[in-house]
Amino acid sequence: MFSTWPSLVSLGVLLLSVGVMLAAALHDIVARTVPNGLVVTLAVLGLAAQILHGRPLTGLVAALIVFVLAAICWRRGWLGGGDVKLLGAAALVIGPHDVISFIIAVALAGAGLALLYLLARSLTSAPASARPTHLLPRAIRVERWRIRRGGPLPYAFAIAAGFLFILL
Repeated sequence: MFSTWPSLVSLGVLLLSVGVMLAAALHDIVARTVPNGLVVTLAVLGLAAQILHGRPLTGLVAALIVFVLAAICWRRGWLGGGDVKLLGAAALVIGPHDVISFIIAVALAGAGLALLYLLARSLTSAPASARPTHLLPRAIRVERWRIRRGGPLPYAFAIAAGFLFILL
């Protein structure tokens, strides 16, 4: 019976990580920010996952490399700061053996997201002048406004898509 504890703990860490990542993606879609609390929580879960798998040092090194490379992209204006932190924390959860696959999955999801927004920009008309009162129509109105003005993409969504692709 006690031999199942490590696998149950690993499953719990995995499920919590997925929940935190989805919360970060949703927050980025709505507010175009990724809260630091979610990133720290994901990093702690990632460290726990690496300890459970017996590779905390290699997991930390892989996550640090991802973070540094993403920070270079931030300095060039290609990524937001929250996305950089989220990529590093997610790489810690993913582990060193799947980091390259994770980055490729994120890049492909990001390309799909960019194509979707480019298509939406050509199809989206100006929002109506009347402000809706319900949350979902208000969120859609704001997103239409962001698309029309060429606002930033919610790249945490692409990070979450790559994360889920690798983990599940």
